[in-house]
Amino acid sequence: MALVGEAFLSASVQVLCEKIGSREFRDLFRGKKLDESLVKKLKITLLSLNAVLNDAEEKQFTNTYVKEWLDELQDAVFDADDLLDEVNAEVLRCKVEAEYRTVKTQVWNFLSTSLNPFYQGMNARIQELFDRLEHLAKQKDFLGLREGVVGRKVSQRTPTTSLVDESCVYGRDGDKEKLMKLLLSDDASDKDVSVITIVGMGGVGKTTLAQLLYNDEKVKEHFNLRTWAYVSEAFDVTRVTKTLLESVSSKAYDNKDLSFLQVELGQQIMGKKFLFVLDDLWNENYGDLGLLQRPFASGARGSWVIVTTRNESVASLVRTIPIHFLKQLSEEDCWLLLSKHAFENGNSSAHLELEEVGKKIASKCNGLPLAAETLGGLLRFNTNFGEWNSILNSNIWELPPEKCNTIPALRLSYYYLPTHLKRCFAYCSIFPKGYKFQKEDIVLLWVAESLIPQAESEKRMEELTKKYFDDLLSRSFFQRSRYEESKFTMHDLINDLAMSVARESCLRWEGGESHEVLKRVRHLSKKRMDLDSCK
Repeated sequence: MALVGEAFLSASVQVLCEKIGSREFRDLFRGKKLDESLVKKLKITLLSLNAVLNDAEEKQFTNTYVKEWLDELQDAVFDADDLLDEVNAEVLRCKVEAEYRTVKTQVWNFLSTSLNPFYQGMNARIQELFDRLEHLAKQKDFLGLREGVVGRKVSQRTPTTSLVDESCVYGRDGDKEKLMKLLLSDDASDKDVSVITIVGMGGVGKTTLAQLLYNDEKVKEHFNLRTWAYVSEAFDVTRVTKTLLESVSSKAYDNKDLSFLQVELGQQIMGKKFLFVLDDLWNENYGDLGLLQRPFASGARGSWVIVTTRNESVASLVRTIPIHFLKQLSEEDCWLLLSKHAFENGNSSAHLELEEVGKKIASKCNGLPLAAETLGGLLRFNTNFGEWNSILNSNIWELPPEKCNTIPALRLSYYYLPTHLKRCFAYCSIFPKGYKFQKEDIVLLWVAESLIPQAESEKRMEELTKKYFDDLLSRSFFQRSRYEESKFTMHDLINDLAMSVARESCLRWEGGESHEVLKRVRHLSKKRMDLDSCK
């Protein structure tokens, strides 16, 4: 079930109200004899709708009528935005003309106003829009939507250090020790190149465990070559081969012929003991997987490949030793992880009153480190018992994942974000899974798309946009790239969450979408077929 993102609606309503309230907007209506009172009523209606959006966002999970109401409201608000953009364009045109206007042209402008097609029917268009929104405003009462639910926000203070610390791992010592023994043994299997498969549900920490192994000093000394390839759902033998080749050779290859790339990779690893990590493998095609592994045979005995996947069937196709199933964390480890992120220096001893409710929240994370980490980031430095208790007792916990399109703990983390962070995060749904982005590029896109309120100075604007980014980073919605310190990415489940809350407002266009869907899109990205942008 696709869900409506309150963040985009709320942001759009706020922008509309700002446009209506601007002096230039009012002057145009007075000067052109348009119905200014109608626009004022439109603004009041928009504000009354905005007051119930937070309540509607939560209730849409359990009430299909509320979801349909949000669908209709989203379309109406976007149409209003389009109409007011036309008005703003006319305001700008009049402003530019005024700078060059003479007395003669002023008289002509007054006489020609009634002949200008822009002004003809404008009152009727605004009246139609107002009637549409007024109808939706009346329905909110029948749906039981409450005003004033928008105030449930946690502290917006930005921590001084990032929470994305991959050395902060709990409950994985046994898993690491078991797999380390295999990696450091050249006789763990009867194959020259052996494959470890780590299988577990999304968010359980498969990638983190693989990284712990990959970065261990003993492992670094044991292997001649190490490299990491993010595979993802968009499996492409050529892309993955090219990634491995460029990493082991430390140079770029323009040639995209698979045969050439595989021969080159075989030569680069020939006679060398290597460790390859294939992270997040989904493909169940035996032929594709066999083709990908063909160059690996050139490596020396004792070489290893680590594969992480959510799919046991995929692991069965490539494993050479028994599958390593990664279990969820214990409630105690979940609490330790959550408190590490929620309290300064990870110390909860100064807030004993929060420990009981905090442990109950941790137990609802279902043993998933990603959920505990994200909720810890949400509660970062917040010591308000009421806020913690509100999160513990939220109805969202009771929703099955298929109802909210993601793990309830992640949906809850989004729900309690401030509105300005919600819309910036939801916009990031245009990026494909595994996409690496730079902080400077993201904040410029946010500004260009009017997701950041205008500040009084350019310096203040820059500070504000960077603070928004740091806030999302501190809450674990973004993660630092493993190899490029200046770049960031989103966990696949966080990416799924962004797609869920953005709904049809954002679209990754691959060319197969209907025109009906495209009519509702406000932010779009076009997928490059070679997937270079996803590396």
